[in-house]
Formats: sequence, C-alpha cells, structure tokens
Amino acid sequence: MKQQAGRRRARRLAIGTVVVLALAGMNGPWLYRFGTGKYHQYKIDQPEYKAENGRWEIIDFPDEYKQNTIHAALLRTGKVLLVAGSGNNQDNFDAKRFDTRIWDPVKGTVKKVPTPTDLFCTGHTQLADGNLLIAGGTKRYEKLKGDVTKAGGLMVVHNENPDKPITLPAGTEFTGKENGRTFVSKDPVLVPRAKKVYDETTGEYLRNDPGLGRIYVEAQKSGAEYETGTQDNYTVRGLSGADARNTYGIAEKLALDKKDFQGIRDAYEFDPVAEKYVKVDPMHEARWYPTLTTLSDGKVLSVSGLDDIGQLVPGKNEVFDPETKEWAYTDTTRQFPTYPALFLMQNGKIFYSGSNAGYGPDDVGREPGVWDVETNEFDEVPGLSDANMMETSGTVLLPPAQDETYMVIGGGGVGESRLSSEKTRIVDLKADSPRFVDGPSLEKGTRYPQASVLPDDSVLVSGGSEDYRGRGDSNILQARLYDTETNSFRRVADPLVGRNYHSGSVLLPDGRVMFFGSDSLYGDKANTKPGTFEQRIEIYTPPYLYGGERPDLSGGPQRIARGGSGTFTSKAAASIEKARLIRPSAATHVTDVDQRSIAVDFEVSGDQVTVTVPENKNLVQSGWYMLFVTDGDGVPSKAQWVRVP
Repeated sequence: MKQQAGRRRARRLAIGTVVVLALAGMNGPWLYRFGTGKYHQYKIDQPEYKAENGRWEIIDFPDEYKQNTIHAALLRTGKVLLVAGSGNNQDNFDAKRFDTRIWDPVKGTVKKVPTPTDLFCTGHTQLADGNLLIAGGTKRYEKLKGDVTKAGGLMVVHNENPDKPITLPAGTEFTGKENGRTFVSKDPVLVPRAKKVYDETTGEYLRNDPGLGRIYVEAQKSGAEYETGTQDNYTVRGLSGADARNTYGIAEKLALDKKDFQGIRDAYEFDPVAEKYVKVDPMHEARWYPTLTTLSDGKVLSVSGLDDIGQLVPGKNEVFDPETKEWAYTDTTRQFPTYPALFLMQNGKIFYSGSNAGYGPDDVGREPGVWDVETNEFDEVPGLSDANMMETSGTVLLPPAQDETYMVIGGGGVGESRLSSEKTRIVDLKADSPRFVDGPSLEKGTRYPQASVLPDDSVLVSGGSEDYRGRGDSNILQARLYDTETNSFRRVADPLVGRNYHSGSVLLPDGRVMFFGSDSLYGDKANTKPGTFEQRIEIYTPPYLYGGERPDLSGGPQRIARGGSGTFTSKAAASIEKARLIRPSAATHVTDVDQRSIAVDFEVSGDQVTVTVPENKNLVQSGWYMLFVTDGDGVPSKAQWVRVP
C-alpha cells in the first residue's frame, strides 16, 4: 500500500510539473514581461536611481474634472489654470461646452471654472498685475474636403466712396456679374471709406483707393454646380443709388475645398484671486493660434493667427494696453505663421526663433531674425540647420536670461510632413554677428518637444513624437536634462505618458514640472483607429529633489522694484550659491514665450539672504516671479512669490 501511495504521489507530482511547464510555455512572454515590469518598478523606486534620474508620477483627475487641456498657465497663487475650451472636439463646440479647470498642486484639489466662449487655440501671456491676458479662440471648426457641402470662400468688399464707410449685415447677398451665382455672407462687415490720393509734388487729385473689407461667403444651396473657378465681380443686393455704384465684391475661386478654422476677436483677463474670466476690449482682428508677447513698454503684442474667415491675418499686428484695456494696431506690419515663438530682447526688440505651429504659407515669415516693431526692420539670423523643419519645434531662452542665448529644439516639416529633426540649434544674440550653431542632438527626430527651465539652470526636455501628431505610434518616451555649462544632454527617467500635439509643460513653485495634453491623430501603429486625447497630468520630480535636504527660504517682501533689494531668511544661507527669478509659464502647442530664469545678485549675512533685482526692464518685465535659491549641491528651495512693479 505504501508503495502504491508513493507511486500515486510521484505520478501527481509528475503531472503537476508537466502542467506548470506547459503553462509556463504558453505564458512565458507574459511572465517575462510581468517580471521585467516588476523589476523596472523596483529599480526606478530606489533612492539612488531617483537621485540620479528623478521620478515621474501620473495625476489622474476624477472623471467629472477631466478635460482635454490645450493651454496651461501658472498663476501667482501657485495654482495652475488648465484651459480646454471645446478641447478640439466638434461635439463640444456644437453644444457650446467650454471647459476650464483650476488645479492646486499642493492641496491636490480641482475646480471647474465657467468659460465664456471657445478659448480653444487662444493666445495668452502674464500681465504685470498677475492677471493672465487671453485673446482669440475658435469661431468655426475646420471642414475637410468631402465634408464641405456649400461652395464658399473669401469675398473682398470694395467701397469707392471717400465720404463714408459702409456696413453690410450678415446675410448680405453677392451675385456674380459673369457667373450669375449668388453667395451669402456669414457675418457683418464694416468697409472703410475710400482714401483720396494726391500727387505729392503738385497736390493734384489722382484717384480714390477703395476701402476694403473681407468676409466669408457661402453659396445659397449645396452642390458642386455652385462652385466658381475664376475671379468675378459681384453686385451687392439691397443697395441703391450711390451705395450700389460704389460698393461691390471681388472673389477668386469659391469652391468645396477644405475650410480652415476661423478665429474670434474676444479677449479676457483671468483674475487668479477671484478665479474668473473678466471680459476686456476685443481685438481688431479675429485670431486663432496667435502669439501674445509683452513689449518694452508693458503693452502686449498680438501677432498672427487665422482670422474670422479662416485666412492667415495678413501682417496686421496690434497691442493691448493693460491700463486702458484697449487694443490698437501697430504702425508697422509683419506676417508670421501661427503661434510664432517671439521673445522680448534686452534691447527692446523682438527675437523670432523660427519655431511655429504651422498654418501659413511655407515661404512667408518663416526666417528667424530680430524684429524692431517700431521701425519694422527685420535682421535675419543665419545658420539655422534643418530650416525646413521648424514647425512644431520648441524654443527656450536658456538660463540665465542675461546671456540672451536661445535653443531651438527638434521640429518637423510643413503640414503633415513625415520629416522631423533630431537637432538642437543655439544662438547667442549678444554676439557681434549672431549665428545659429548646432547644439547636442536628440536621439530621434522630434516634433512637439516640451522644454522647461529649472532653478538650477538646467533645462528639462521631454516627450514629443517622431511623426506628425504621433502618427504610427511614434511618441518618444524619453527625457533629458540639458546642462548649460557643458552644452550637453543627460538622459534621465523616462516619462510614463506619450506627449505630442496640444501638449506642454509648466514649472511649479516647488521645483517639480507638470506636463499636460497630447492629441494623437491615431490610436494604433497601423493608423487604423482614431486617437484619443490624453487627459492625465504627469509630474516630473527632478533629481535635485532627491539630493538631500533642500534650503529653506521665508519672510522677505512680496514687492521688489527693479534695481531694489529684498531680504529673506534661510537657515541654509551659508550654502546658497544661486538665486533666480523665474517668470511663470503660459504654455500651449509647445510654445511658451513667457518663461525665463533671471540671475539675481545676492549677499548673505548670518541667516539673511538679500537679493537685488536687475534694472533692465526688458530683462525683468513687470509682474510676478518665483524666487528660488539653490545650494552648492544644486538643490533649490521652494519658491517665494515676488512682484516686480
């Protein structure tokens, strides 16, 4: 009996072994991945790994607070404004569901904020009082060829009467003199009076140059038979007498072609204390994808964008006066592609790096250079490598800002091109003859790279994709720290979430970096499934926050004038080696012209740290800044908020 029992146990053991081996054979890859994943998680959680590479974590909001974040700005309260508008979602747009959230990274709370209009693809910048200026947005979503049912396009309305302007209401009908087809305007249009032209020498009257108005028109009925193929003059129905003689339309091809997005004129200030939008004077031009840049006098320049008929704004730039809350055209014009990267220089001029978000002719306004807004002089900066791949590139003012050295990162070809660049290009604008030179390369061609300056003078570069909008599952799960002293990259921990189109990053007051957005065109490698918007927030904790106890910083004034000083308290005062004022970010579409890190002189006496703000108003623009101090090990304090009046 004992022998039989022994044989049964041996047989069961043998059968069990076979089953285990069979299951292992079937599930070997899974078991390997499971084991590898567990080891990877164990590895990245080790203190020595985090001290060398940093760490990523995902912040997943409750479902009721999730949104398709397109824009993010750090407010002077330490909270982050997350703006979606319609979030690149046609259904939201049609239903007028426009979203904004405020996230408190310290308390971890999220709040919904009423959003007055579709601020999807708006422009924004920090104002001197701590409000955020927001201008532009979406009037109409694009319609791809095949989805357009009514022929339409641009109608240029002419007014030859020098004595009065004329306003045509929405619904005005235009009938072609040659083609006989009638088109209807979608919005009202004000057409200025004609301008009388005289001979400059004799004073003799020569002619009237007609006033011009631009309006989008559509055919009354659907169908290809209502398309036009050539230019025609159009009479305006409903006018009589002199108005009928002096007012007419001219249009080129009015067809069923793709119709681009259209912009709006609306402008708002977001109040970070009341946590609400406050409407201000609208812009003169409707803009979708504009860039807002603060000028030397504190006014805000608004440039580029698609207008209310889906055309690139033709070089009509304007400025917002924060005192009067009104807009005025500049005396000079210059055209740029949408979301151009424009930075205020220390001499008061504007540097255009060539980075942009894409819409616009491929041969107009794409050359990098230095622009004098007052005189309209533009001096091109040569040497840019991969100059045909500047769309979706990122540009960052390297720290400290006093050096006036910029890095242009990656980029891609015009439109939906598969081209992408692995290059970085660096230009020193203080050089006698500024010229781009290549910096360290990325491992892969990279569109949509996110870049944030850090308190220790390094720059975090992360994410992006090799192809247009992550096509072909091409998101790049890599991050690097750029060392400004050695001009080199160092790989650090890999992000957990892919980021491409509609993404960005924001430095937080505690020294961590927040990443948002990503809008992949497809959801699989074969490009057969539609992509989904990435709604999760991701936080990167840099290595310096695992490097030991961070220096403290407290007390001190909240207001320090340019050229003035303020004294703060720190028990670690003797170990401090750097002090930096960092302007808070306002980021979208890998464009953030606000962020800059300014070196400030400081003196230490006991536990007192006295910092002195530089005097140059173009270097230190009026507004709120994060003041960081960093010790000899590169570990920064938490920021103290300081206002430069």
